[in-house]
Amino acid sequence: MDCPSEEQMIRMTLDNLANIKSLEFDIPNRFLHVIHTDNNEQIFQRLEKLKLDTTIFSTVFLDNFTATDNQNDERKTLWTVLIINFLFFAIEIITGFISNSIGLVADSLDMLADSIVYGLALIAVGGTVVMKKNIAKFAGYFQIILALIGFIEVIRRFFRGGEMPDFQTMIFVSVAALIANVICLYLLQKRKSEEAHMQASMIFTSNDIIINSGVIMAGLMVNWLNSGYPDLIIGAIIFAIVARGAYRILQLSK
Repeated sequence: MDCPSEEQMIRMTLDNLANIKSLEFDIPNRFLHVIHTDNNEQIFQRLEKLKLDTTIFSTVFLDNFTATDNQNDERKTLWTVLIINFLFFAIEIITGFISNSIGLVADSLDMLADSIVYGLALIAVGGTVVMKKNIAKFAGYFQIILALIGFIEVIRRFFRGGEMPDFQTMIFVSVAALIANVICLYLLQKRKSEEAHMQASMIFTSNDIIINSGVIMAGLMVNWLNSGYPDLIIGAIIFAIVARGAYRILQLSK
């Protein structure tokens, strides 16, 4: 498991198994701990269908098990992160068009992609498998359409010689987005949660910080080289990241 979409895929695959009491994800080490009654044959068969190289590492018998519930606090944190991401999606896409920066527009879509993943997890809590899959399908296709539009714009600008963006706006807005993502990462780390969706959110936010830094560097390169091509390059890279995330989300709808 290396992203939130894989975790959601697993959760939906095992959603209606009554013998499962708890799922504990360890994303960095790619472990899934399943607390269940009865045998594990049906669980393993379903996981095998996901083609994630599923292997049973060990089986331990528990005499007593009590599930812990910190969902309310974690939901508040995720809602805060979602709102910040969506707010900067709006800021970046508006300033991206105003400053003629494809890098800012692409970064805004990455922020939107994160908001969709967080929203998918929050909205679908307690919902049916069909509901979750429909939400995932809509979110995935929506992101792919946005990424394709972005790629078309990158190609159009490339053949027109690379339109010059306002590098100052690129840098200023990206620095603000970087600060916002650092705050989000702080809030997530403050929870000190080992739950997969919280760890996955930290991974997403850490990646956002790298992307923000890339847009800042592109803005500096635009100024130094007096060329719009660095803006196109960073934009294309971010659109590819958004498209890859959309593909993974679409796996949830199958």
